[in-house]
Amino acid sequence: MLSSETADIVLRSLYISGVATLISLSWSVPASYALALKRSAGFIEALMETLVGMPTVLLGLLLYFLFSSSGPLASLRLLYTPQAMIIGEAILVTPLIVSTSYRMLRNSVTSYFELALSLGASRPQMMGLVLRETAPGILASAIMGFSRAVGELGVAMMVGGNISGYTRVATTTIALGVSRGEFEEAVVLGIILLTIMIVVAMILKYLSKVYEGW
Repeated sequence: MLSSETADIVLRSLYISGVATLISLSWSVPASYALALKRSAGFIEALMETLVGMPTVLLGLLLYFLFSSSGPLASLRLLYTPQAMIIGEAILVTPLIVSTSYRMLRNSVTSYFELALSLGASRPQMMGLVLRETAPGILASAIMGFSRAVGELGVAMMVGGNISGYTRVATTTIALGVSRGEFEEAVVLGIILLTIMIVVAMILKYLSKVYEGW
C-alpha cells in the first residue's frame, strides 16, 4: 500500500510530465509539419537529432541561470516551482518529438500531397489528410516524449529544487533516497515509474490500433 506522500509524488510526476508533453506537442507538431513541407531541412533535422541526446543537467543549468535571482527572467519568480519544471521538461522533449514526427510527416507529405492536389484539395484539407494519416505515429512520439520527461532527473533537480510537497517528483525522490541509503522507497518508485511507462505505452498502442481500424 502506497503512503499518501508517495502517491502525492507519483501524481505530481504524472502532472508535470503530462503537461510538459502536451505543451511540447503544441509547438513540435506544427514545427515538424512546416519542416516536412520544405524540400531540404537536413541541417535542422541533424540539429534536432543531436539535441535529443543533450544532457538534462546542462539544460537544467541553463534554465537555472535564466530563472535565478541574477538571471534575465528573475522577475518571473519561476525558480524552484513546478512551472519551471514543466518549462524545462517541455524544452527537453521537443527535439525528440520534432525529429520523430518530422520523419513520419515527411513520408506522408511525399505520399499524399500530390494525390490531394490532383483531387483539388485545399491546403487546409491537405494538412488535415497528412495529420490524419500520421496520427498513430505522432501518438508514438508523444509516448516517447512523456517517457523521457517522467524519467528525467537533471532539469527537475536543478530548477525544481526537490522541495517536499511542492516540487519533489519520483526521480528526485529516488536520487534522495539512494543518497540517504533508503533504498526501499527508491525501488518502489522505480518500479512505479516503469509500470507507468509500460501502461501508458500499451494504452496508446491500443488506441493507435483502434484509430487505424476506422
